[in-house]
Amino acid sequence: LINSGDLGVCKYGEKCTFAYNQLEIDVWTVERKGKLNRNLLFETTASKLDPVISVIRLLEEHKGMFIFLCQECYDSKPRIISKRFSENPAICSNLDVCHNFDTNKCLAFVVRTHNINYSKVRPLSGSCHLDLCHQAIRYGCQRENSCVFAHSIIELKTWKVQRLTGISSEKIVEASLKHYNKLEQNSKKEKGNRPSSGGGGGKPKGGGGKSLDMKMKFVCAQCWRGGLISEPDKALKYCNAKARHTWTKDRRVLLVKSPERSKWVQVRPLPHAKNPPLYYDMCAQILEKRKCNYTGNCTFAHSQEEREMWMYMKNNDLRDMQQVYDMWLALTAQSRPADGATFSQPSSEEKFIAMPTDCAESGLHCRLCGKNSNSERQWQQHISSEKHKDRVFSCEGEDEALTWSYRFPGTRFEICPKAEAKCPDGASCDYAHSRDELREWIERRNFLRQKLAKAREDMLIMPDELDFGKFNFLLQD
Repeated sequence: LINSGDLGVCKYGEKCTFAYNQLEIDVWTVERKGKLNRNLLFETTASKLDPVISVIRLLEEHKGMFIFLCQECYDSKPRIISKRFSENPAICSNLDVCHNFDTNKCLAFVVRTHNINYSKVRPLSGSCHLDLCHQAIRYGCQRENSCVFAHSIIELKTWKVQRLTGISSEKIVEASLKHYNKLEQNSKKEKGNRPSSGGGGGKPKGGGGKSLDMKMKFVCAQCWRGGLISEPDKALKYCNAKARHTWTKDRRVLLVKSPERSKWVQVRPLPHAKNPPLYYDMCAQILEKRKCNYTGNCTFAHSQEEREMWMYMKNNDLRDMQQVYDMWLALTAQSRPADGATFSQPSSEEKFIAMPTDCAESGLHCRLCGKNSNSERQWQQHISSEKHKDRVFSCEGEDEALTWSYRFPGTRFEICPKAEAKCPDGASCDYAHSRDELREWIERRNFLRQKLAKAREDMLIMPDELDFGKFNFLLQD
């Protein structure tokens, strides 16, 4: 187009792979980042307002399904999950109380991974505001059902769909069930046609990289540079090191461990997005000196694992490390949390022990851990466990509520006496290194105390429980 002179016409027309103007460059850039889907821009009004399509989009976006639960049981403290009783559809499955199910049912959204999380969707009324309740997101709303603001992202989006389309709760559950059954049928059809560990289904284009016979995990890049291996917390917002570095896509690195070496090794992103070489060779400096002094992005592999991984990515047309990790999880029959869900990244070294009641369809339910208990004794054992008490003080929900600028509080809520001379302890120091950091620590301590108070109110903590281990310092004045 630029070289065509006064004509201003490209001879390739619509087949040209170059942008015609800056606006097209900007649009392509947004599309490449996945922030724009042009198909949604040109939908007809009828398609945009189609209630079934809108519900299916919610299901696909949040990786769950809509069901009906007994509201009386759900609102009880502690929370009880009970559905329609199969032998007597008129009552709920909680046979101790036998609530009338049709008059007490409530819409709920359930997400299943290695545990189960429920989100209640209250009925939409004319007084409801299409905005999130900040108290509910932070540590729990005191007004509960009488609050006119949404208490979760899925409740807010469901309200918007209902207000735009007028779809009822019954139709939402019906559409959700049909979509789930359709996915089940497709899954059974494709069960016998899953790709082998070679991936891609085709013959590799070059030597090496034929399988993913490695263990993988994402770790904090900043901790890795310091010699530590820190995985994300359960909310996938901070690393689990004491420094609590922010967990984002550009602040993590992928580590792999091959059966031959049994050592975690970093794998950098694929260096050639376009026109990759036929083979990836080892870096000569790594082979000679075990250290690469190249100042730029070295396009030679720094380990055999990295070379194998790059060859696998090239042969299977994978461009992103997340794609490789997702494929590895699928091939090793592991489960990965859906986007927006609050589950920790599965560690290949940890064994997950599933209790029979963890994914049960009814019983006492812990909203913090996503676990069910079918007896009072089992419930008391769960809420008294150290893992559960750690969840009370977890960072889940903090990203929506507050944006923390500093590290997790230390044990001493005072200004560090060595702060002016650059404290040698750095991020591991128990003192605050500035007045702003100390002010945030106090605010964060109050925030966690409110979360604890809400947990006590919901009977998720034993009434006489005072020992919270490493978090005891947060309760001291």
